[in-house]
Amino acid sequence: MGRQFFAALLMGLALTPAAEAACPDDAAIARFAGQVLQRQSPTPFAALSPAEGRCVQNKLIAIFAQPQNFPLVAFSESPSDSTWLENAPGDVVGFKLGLTNPAIQQRFGIDHPIRGAIFLATLRATSGAEIEARFAAVPVLEADMLVRIGMGGVEAALNDHAALIRHIDQVIPFIELPDLVYAPDYRPSLGDLLAANVGARLGVQGRPIAVTPSVEFAAALGRMSISLHQDGREISRAPGAAILGHPLNALAWIARDLAREGRPLREGDIISLGSFSPPQPAVAGQVWTARYEGLGEAQDVVVRFR
Repeated sequence: MGRQFFAALLMGLALTPAAEAACPDDAAIARFAGQVLQRQSPTPFAALSPAEGRCVQNKLIAIFAQPQNFPLVAFSESPSDSTWLENAPGDVVGFKLGLTNPAIQQRFGIDHPIRGAIFLATLRATSGAEIEARFAAVPVLEADMLVRIGMGGVEAALNDHAALIRHIDQVIPFIELPDLVYAPDYRPSLGDLLAANVGARLGVQGRPIAVTPSVEFAAALGRMSISLHQDGREISRAPGAAILGHPLNALAWIARDLAREGRPLREGDIISLGSFSPPQPAVAGQVWTARYEGLGEAQDVVVRFR
């Protein structure tokens, strides 16, 4: 890694507000960030606690949000064009949930999800995009769902679905392209997952579905079906209720989690609610489709890997 690149990462850390939790030193975090940005599995931090992992995440986000640092894999119809775009904006545009399945929460000894940030890069591609299969250190794909905040004050709605639905104006079909980050033979801790920003990387959006702020639409979100298909073959299928019992429960959780840190959800924020499928490896030559049924006309979102 060049000295200029490493210096830029350290500069990003210098601009980060001091964190309350103990943190690995800035040079170690810069090296970790550099490995992630270079699509390499980073050397894990030793015995990282959840609080330390959150501190690393905050500093990692500050680095990734610098336009000169966050790389985008080029989206192109030309199979030979795999260059990374320089000076692409890495602004934080929203947040994502991880560990939304009770079984995996139990493995990590918690009873709640975890949170990361998503960037402009995460939302850049639209359905039909062709993306380099090795877009990350450990590239995978998952059927996910985005919602867009249409009105602030989400945290005040608590778990009332009829109130929560009034705060979102779009449901967006979404194939998330996360980075599992760590080498396959490494078993990450909760602190490790937080440090890696819950694997946020890229994604592919489908056509937004306008939200009707009604009890009926809220109920349909829980009943809807999300299926994932590889080259036309169904791999998995799950109801909306697979995410914490209802997608709006996920929205309520992240709103409260952010409010505790003094950052309420705002109009225009995008929230990635969690996975409706097991992670699948990204393989060149494959075409993946996520299908969303039950909110009016069925919607598909497609990604092709080269």
